[in-house]
Amino acid sequence: MKGETSNPVEWTVWFHVVVGVLWIGLLYYFNFVQVPGVGQALADKEPGPAAINKYIAPRALAWFRWAALLTWLSGAAALWKLGILHAAFTLQDHAAVIGVGAWLGTIMLLNVWGIIWPCQKRILGMKEATPEKIAKCKVWALMASRTNTVLSIPMLLAMTASTFHNGGMPL
Repeated sequence: MKGETSNPVEWTVWFHVVVGVLWIGLLYYFNFVQVPGVGQALADKEPGPAAINKYIAPRALAWFRWAALLTWLSGAAALWKLGILHAAFTLQDHAAVIGVGAWLGTIMLLNVWGIIWPCQKRILGMKEATPEKIAKCKVWALMASRTNTVLSIPMLLAMTASTFHNGGMPL
């Protein structure tokens, strides 16, 4: 409309939503499509899990981990632009709900970069590992990914409910 200016917070939030959809979408893809698909491929032997693990998993994991980082950074930037970054992470009254979402997102980001990605590099043969280490990594990566899947629901609820917590007004 005439006379309106662009709002940097709005653009940051929109970017946050777009990369967040990418991150959570890939999280759900891994947990509900790829992991069961690799299990079925193991039983078939042809073409086997090698096709998924060689061509699809590395690309999907790259998008996944960078979307996770960009989601967290853009969320922190939005909170900073709103002037509530510290209040959110210290769960102060006016920012406690979105703060819960921010903390859950932080835990999820740490799972991606600290557990899932290091383990996937070993599982996919991108980093040398013994068969025993690979077996442990499969369990750790799966548990971290499933944890993120479970945490994603309350995280999304906290992020979207934060507006309503503040009397229906934007933070």
